[in-house]
Order: sequence, then structure tokens, then C-alpha cells
Amino acid sequence: MRILRQLSEAMGVSGAEGEVRRLILDLIGPHVDDIQSDTMGNVLAFKKGTSRSRNRLTVMLDAHMDEVGLMVTGYTGDGMLKVAAVGGLDDRILPGKRVLVGPEKLPGVIGAKPVHLLSESERESVVKIDSLQVDIGAKSKDAARKKAPLGTRIGFDTRFMDLGAVARGKAFDDRAGCAVLVHILQGERYPFDLVGVFAVQEEVGLRGAKVAANRVQPDVAFVLEGTIADDLPKEDDVSPTTELGKGPALSVMDRSVIYDSRLNRLLMDTAEELGIPYQFKQPGIGGTDGGSINLSGAGVPVAALSVPCRYIHSPAALLNKRDYRNTIRLMREALARLDRRTLRR
Repeated sequence: MRILRQLSEAMGVSGAEGEVRRLILDLIGPHVDDIQSDTMGNVLAFKKGTSRSRNRLTVMLDAHMDEVGLMVTGYTGDGMLKVAAVGGLDDRILPGKRVLVGPEKLPGVIGAKPVHLLSESERESVVKIDSLQVDIGAKSKDAARKKAPLGTRIGFDTRFMDLGAVARGKAFDDRAGCAVLVHILQGERYPFDLVGVFAVQEEVGLRGAKVAANRVQPDVAFVLEGTIADDLPKEDDVSPTTELGKGPALSVMDRSVIYDSRLNRLLMDTAEELGIPYQFKQPGIGGTDGGSINLSGAGVPVAALSVPCRYIHSPAALLNKRDYRNTIRLMREALARLDRRTLRR
């Protein structure tokens, strides 16, 4: 879990993924043939295939480096930071949370009015993000501006913890996918050319993957993700999106793309042959970089393989360690079985 721990604790709110990028470069550098960064900040890691065929496949594995968070948009006269959301955040979870501000990781707190002072109407309402402020201990607007200029990113202050069967940490969407991709790049070569893409700005519109896919021009792509697990008891009899402990999740479709049935069949057959548990994510929920990759160039067949995570897009998420390890194993073994026959219609 060392790699997942390092990636989870790194800070990389969308558009400011530098710390995550540097860590990934250290982790994969000795294991790939070439590493490039594009104008967006994506990391493209190239690993040549063992086949001598001139017609060998180019396979893209994608995981996004960025996480949801906040951005400084202004200041109050008493030195508080005004903020806006970067990516999808739930207003309800923010008041009172500890945060880290900017590349210097200044400690801060998202201000919350003491419960003793709340009116009845305030107790029953949710404070919106644009009404929240971050306290970094500054005494004036100028002092706050010097410490955190406009545009400074703010992330959650959460330490990774091993809790036995599960692990807790921030940004498992998508540091879990990044960790899986690191493990695969550190492994053996395949007959085809493998390009690992650590993409930027997924949480604000699948932007980095669109640029990367047009550059790589892959024959096929897999997206590695941390996805929703809402498997706790509910009042209504509703099937969970995914469940912890039931294995990696395959996807049929979401709001961004319909995933390729041939690639899903490869993942299913591999899992069943090796006795790896797997599940299907409830269709229609969320979106991934697959939506941009699928529409790049002349079109790319795409599948997604995800680690189920409770409480994604919050200060702390939980994943099952066996699901995480099985995601690595299933992706490795499916790639070992991938060839042009897989893509026949």
C-alpha cells in the first residue's frame, strides 16, 4: 500500500497537479522507455512492446492525477479566504474541515459558525460554498493575499491510514487508479506498445485525457478509476452503485461514454478464468476520461476498470485492500490476453 499512501497524501487539485506529477515520475522513471509531458501537464509514459510486428497495437492506460478541492477567489477585511469549488464538492461536508493551502501547504480551517449561535433556520439549511471562508490565521486582507494569492488551490488535510481490511485516505478518485497504473508500468512488458497516461483536469471536464489521446492515437484504451461505493444500508430498496469487497468494477455506460463490450468481455473472461471477483457498476452514474478518449481521433474503443471507494469527493474515502489488489491483478492479466482478435466484430 506504500504507493497508494504516497499518492493519496500528495496534493493535486485540478490545474495544480505538480506534486503528484513529480512523485509519479520518480515511481515510474526506471521502468519505462520514455516519459513526456505535454502542454496541459499530462504525463505520458511509453513502454515498448516485445513483438517484432510492425502492426503491433498501441494500448493506452489512463488514470487522472487531479482531485477535487477549492480555489482562492478573494479575501475579507479580517483576513479570511473566499473560495470556490474546483470539481464536484458537496456543500454539506465542508464546514469545520481542516485544509492545506497552496504549495506551501499552509494549515487552514473552513470556518463554521458555532452551533450555539445558529438560528433555527440556519440549523435546517446548508451553507453554500460561496458563503464559506477559509481561516489561515491572517489578520488582514493584505496578509491573506500574500500568503494565498488569487487562484491558490486548497486541498483536504487527510492522512492515509491502514485500517485492516480497508484503507482510508483522500483523493482515491483517482489516486487509486494512478497507483494501479504505476504498478502495471513497473511490471513486465507486453507484446504491444503500452502508453501510460496520468492525466490532468479530469474533475473539471475530462480535459487532459482529450489532449493526451489525440497525441497517443491508441488502438484501444482502458481507464483506471476510483468509483462510487454506496453500499451502506438505505431506507429505499435501491441497488448500490458498487460494493466494497466484491472486487473491481466494470462499467457498461455512464454519462460520458458507452464502454466497449469486447473489452468488457475480455475483462470478464479473464476474471472468471482466474477466479478474480468482479462486479458491474450501476449504469448511468458519473463519468470518466473514457468519454474524451473514446471520441479522440477516428474513435477509440474504451473500457473502465475501477476500485470501489466509499465517500469519494470528500475529505476521506475508504477502499477495500483486496479490491485494490485484484484490480491490479485483473488489469495485468487482461492485458496479457489482449491482441487484435479481441477487437474483431
